[in-house]
Amino acid sequence: MLHIDSTWEFAEVLAFRDAFAQQHGFDLIVHANEEGRAQAINPFDHGDFYTTAMRTEPLKRALSEGGFDAVFGGARRDEEASRAKERIVSIRNANHGWEPRLQRPELWRCFNWQIAPGESMRVFPLSNWTEQDLWTYIVLRGIELAPLYLAKERDVVLRDGMRIVVDDPTRMRWQPGEGTRRETVRFRTLGCWPVTAAQPSEATSIAQVALETLSAQTSERRGRMGDGGSLERQKRDGYF
Repeated sequence: MLHIDSTWEFAEVLAFRDAFAQQHGFDLIVHANEEGRAQAINPFDHGDFYTTAMRTEPLKRALSEGGFDAVFGGARRDEEASRAKERIVSIRNANHGWEPRLQRPELWRCFNWQIAPGESMRVFPLSNWTEQDLWTYIVLRGIELAPLYLAKERDVVLRDGMRIVVDDPTRMRWQPGEGTRRETVRFRTLGCWPVTAAQPSEATSIAQVALETLSAQTSERRGRMGDGGSLERQKRDGYF
């Protein structure tokens, strides 16, 4: 199991990752851009460059070092417009780049697993699932999730109309007049904590979250403050 640690992950995500890998006997590979960490590259100051430096580049390096032919991810087409262009079996070139116009047709769920020397593939088995499909499956199977998906009182700061959970106050870039307040919130999507917004919720169980999801009127990625219309470009460069 490969995890690209941006160095700005939620502490609860890292704890869940470690416990999950140990419980299921995974060989956990954690890869981070240590040069970027030393240079204090962060999502507050560096925008898209942060995503490239701390997520895309270490991912490409980890895949090259591992020599993997195929990697599996959980992305879905209904998450975001550029993800709708993905195939279930998505070919990447020798530099891990993605060209949507060169992807193979997948008629009648027939998948081409052949790759040329230097190529690799990223496989998204849940591509055609919706968020509702996912939560229905989670409820039926009793799948354990990171606790951030469930509502709980947390310290949040309001910024640009969004609620940011301050996971590490010592690393927070405070703006004049800002302070935290306690609110009961949960997450629909998880990324780096400074750019992933929570939402007010009273859903403290998986079943309650599923019911709340069924009535949602907005996209789950509305909580990603860092997308900024650039996700397709990032994906072309190798972002997962």
